[in-house]
Amino acid sequence: MEILILATSIVVGAYILKSRDQRQRIALLGSHLGRYQIERLMESLTEGYLRCLGEDNAERRQQIWSLLDSTEEKLSAQFDSFAAEFARVDAADARVSKLPVAIPFAHKLFPAATFDLREALAIHARGIADVMRNDAGRSPKAKAFTMSAELFLMQHTCHWFCKSKTVASARMLARHKTSYEQLLEAVSPATRRAYAALTGQ
Repeated sequence: MEILILATSIVVGAYILKSRDQRQRIALLGSHLGRYQIERLMESLTEGYLRCLGEDNAERRQQIWSLLDSTEEKLSAQFDSFAAEFARVDAADARVSKLPVAIPFAHKLFPAATFDLREALAIHARGIADVMRNDAGRSPKAKAFTMSAELFLMQHTCHWFCKSKTVASARMLARHKTSYEQLLEAVSPATRRAYAALTGQ
């Protein structure tokens, strides 16, 4: 009986610590994201892409693509500012655990099994900007597909920081019917290489 009580106490204690750690992470990220309209612009883009791809009239479709180009520019500029601002966060507070499940303060207990969110956000900022400029000459449809992947991978990284990789991947699959592996395949080659080098994925 004493062993059961001890085990229960350990589990409850770990849950409380994990919840506290995650609340702090969510608050930290939210305090920076809250100054921008990144989420609203992301929603406008993804909805716009779907509307444009379903538009039969070529002239109307081109008008929508032009509007979306403007939204992409705004989003890229805001994300650049956000990433630059978050880069000033203390290094210890920006560590992300590579472990598949959330362990309280894993970034402090296992520092070798972490990566720096500040560097990840810089990778995402470059990826979004590169796709927005379209130096690769992608077609509007291909550009929309790659931009969506860049944005979803960035969203996955933020959820990973706040919760865990497993939770982030489950959310991505539930919300966008896309696996983490599919996201990595769909982003630009430069983003894929940089992200893999940083996260070891």
